[in-house]
Amino acid sequence: MFRVGLGRDLHCLVSGRKFLLGGVEIPFEKGELGHSDGDLLCHAVTDALLGAAGLGDIGELYPDSDPAWKDADSLELLKKTWQRVKAQGWQLVNLDCIVICEKPKILPYRETICRSLAKALEADESRVFVKGKTNEGLGPLGRGEAVEALVVCLLEKEE
Repeated sequence: MFRVGLGRDLHCLVSGRKFLLGGVEIPFEKGELGHSDGDLLCHAVTDALLGAAGLGDIGELYPDSDPAWKDADSLELLKKTWQRVKAQGWQLVNLDCIVICEKPKILPYRETICRSLAKALEADESRVFVKGKTNEGLGPLGRGEAVEALVVCLLEKEE
């Protein structure tokens, strides 16, 4: 059996925060605003996995109304989520991610981000891909006020 999951997250960019993608800190003058560490790529991957496995969503498991998740390490939350998904018998076939922002450029960090996500998901690096896109100067993403991540995953389970 195969199942597809879709994840999306959007965060404002603000001064005084780290810019994190897939557990990798990228040098930049702004970072993602969030209840946790703000790593929106980890959040979108988490949601995609949960959706594909039919196990809810990130807001149910790690609500921003719960002080326990304040400044939480999103890569650790992703690892924890992956253990839940794996426990249900699912295996990762592939993960495809898009990060949309004008700056910083994602390409110089792509391999490191892919490696970080693959490690968190106990998967071969060939199963994880990350692309950077711009919003061509349009809207909050194009003005550098926000960053967005879109993720699709394919899971497989023996019936």
